[in-house]
Order: sequence, then C-alpha cells, then structure tokens
Amino acid sequence: MASTVQRVPAASSHDALAHFQARLGFETDCADIWYATHHEAKDFVLLDVRTPTLYAAGHVPGALNLPTRMISAQQLADYPADTLFVVYCAGPHCNGANKAAVKLAQLGRPVKEMIGGLTGWIDEGFGLER
Repeated sequence: MASTVQRVPAASSHDALAHFQARLGFETDCADIWYATHHEAKDFVLLDVRTPTLYAAGHVPGALNLPTRMISAQQLADYPADTLFVVYCAGPHCNGANKAAVKLAQLGRPVKEMIGGLTGWIDEGFGLER
C-alpha cells in the first residue's frame, strides 16, 4: 500500500511546472521583499492591510497601511495604473491579504501576496518598524 504522501499520485512534471510557475505570478515571499528593499530598486508598493492599531504596533519597514476595507480607486489614484501592489496581513492564519488582493484585482491593479505575512517576516528574523 502506498504512503499517505503517494495515495494521490503526483502531477506530471508538465502540470507541476505550469502550476508552480503560475503561483509565482500571484505571490512573493518575505525574503524576496527584504532583498528587493535592501539591494534593488523598489518597483512595488508594499501594503499592510491590517488595522491602523496593529500596523502601529509593528509592521514591515517601508510598508504603507491601507486596511482592506479602505482600498478604493480613490485611495489608489496617485499611483500609476501599472503599479504592483504587494499585500500582507498577520500571517497564514489570516485571509485579509487575499481579500485585499481581490479588491485590488477588481480595480484592475497588479497585485501579489507576500506569503507568510507578518508572521513569516518575523520567522525569517527580519525586524519590524514601529
């Protein structure tokens, strides 16, 4: 009998390649954000979509606070239409970043999620800004 890992067969290499390549179009990780902000031109806007109180208690350095409920065309009007927004919330247990990404996509804005959120950032050993 196959292990619990192999009871459902793995996808073909072709399908796995398409799947994992597609995921990279939707997400980035904490280490990539850290590296880009320290060693490259910052060509994205990092949005902390949590409440202002949680943001004030600690956030990823350089992130702007725009709670999901506040995302609107008016709030984004000062950004060029092709601006990439990278969203994060508390962590894997929070779907706030997903909700924010939906709103941004509905507004026709490019968007990625920083997987892991604030929890992932801290787990990587990166500091917070207060």
